[in-house]
Amino acid sequence: MRLSRSARFLESGRIGGVSELQHAIQKNLKHNLLVNLLDGAFFGLGWGFGSLGTIVPLLVARMTDSALLIGLIPAIHGVAWQLPQLFMANVTARRRVYKPLVMWITVHERVPYLGLALVGIFMAALGNRLALILTFALILWQGLGAGFTANPWQSMVAKIIPSDWRGTFFGVQASLANVLMSAAAIAAGYLLDTVSDRWDFALCFLLTLVGMGLSFLFLGLTREPEDTEKSIPEKQPLPWREWLDVLRRDRNFSAFLVVRFLSSFATMGFAFYIVYGLRRFGMDEVTAGFLTAALTITQTVANGVMGWLGDRVGHRAMLIVGSLAVTLSSLMAWGGPTLAWLYPVFILAGLANVAYWTIGMVITTQFGTEETRPTYIGLSNTLVAPATILAPLLGGWIADAVSFQATFMISAIGGLVIAAMLYFLVRDPRHAASAQPAETK
Repeated sequence: MRLSRSARFLESGRIGGVSELQHAIQKNLKHNLLVNLLDGAFFGLGWGFGSLGTIVPLLVARMTDSALLIGLIPAIHGVAWQLPQLFMANVTARRRVYKPLVMWITVHERVPYLGLALVGIFMAALGNRLALILTFALILWQGLGAGFTANPWQSMVAKIIPSDWRGTFFGVQASLANVLMSAAAIAAGYLLDTVSDRWDFALCFLLTLVGMGLSFLFLGLTREPEDTEKSIPEKQPLPWREWLDVLRRDRNFSAFLVVRFLSSFATMGFAFYIVYGLRRFGMDEVTAGFLTAALTITQTVANGVMGWLGDRVGHRAMLIVGSLAVTLSSLMAWGGPTLAWLYPVFILAGLANVAYWTIGMVITTQFGTEETRPTYIGLSNTLVAPATILAPLLGGWIADAVSFQATFMISAIGGLVIAAMLYFLVRDPRHAASAQPAETK
């Protein structure tokens, strides 16, 4: 007997012309958007209490006067986050469900804060040398935990959030995280000022665990359907051959990788804006706080707006806007005659940071297929890790050897070069993919 149309769709694993996987993704989309936005928001809350950019350096400053060691903290985390992602590509690509892997590994980017709390409590008994060694070991553990989690987490998000929602999702998630992070950072400042030295940092890091525990809870509520359609070869190819094949085959992605690498050098001047304001204009701490607030507010608003716009006009366009913002910010810092000019400098820097971070993450997830996406994610992060370390060192060397203005001018030129490369050499991967004929199975 001939099957009805609906029965044939069911038999072939399709419902109304949509695969069972896509049907499940659409069915759970609102739920997954909500719980993953809350995951990011509470992660930001925890991060604000235990920031590796502010709170942890203050802890280390109690143990040592070395500016080099204090400056290494964000660098260690950045590199530890980027380097492992490529080496997780094959493990991630062979999963039909990413969530169990994400949940297991993400523990390692959260638990180290318990260790930091214990270091804060027992610092006097441990002595500065041992406490310092333990602190850096915990920072490295936390960074590697985040790095090994990043590829499967991005792959999971790219799977459960359709591409035309992805920019909005990442943008709103980052905005929520920024708001709660800022509130937590202010609260942490009061705690460090009012609580006794033995318990102040411990309390901050325990509150970090609370925020990240709530984040973990909402992450665990994610509904990820199994991908039974995904093609997984029985014999795994040698990873470096697959990496080289992607770079040779996908010239659009290779051009995007060059842009990602150069973006660290284009923004290298940003790290010196505060110091420049202090030395040239005699800026006080209150003004520095207002400038930091301008940067944070800009990034909070821009994350949502640029993510939403990217979903509609293309994320490459947002990257071009960000690159032009790099140039304008750097030129204003180079030639601004008064302290007031630093406000637009910081606002434009905030736009550039959102473009290169949030939008860069979104556009990375749009390269490749479900099978190859983890490799693209890994390549786009691991291969740019050297630039993460070299760019600030180069910027600092130029500032010391020549001047801050020289660093700012090189950044301005870098922004123009990247904007030109994006316009002439890089295509928006979502639009490029839609222009290709559909694959048949």
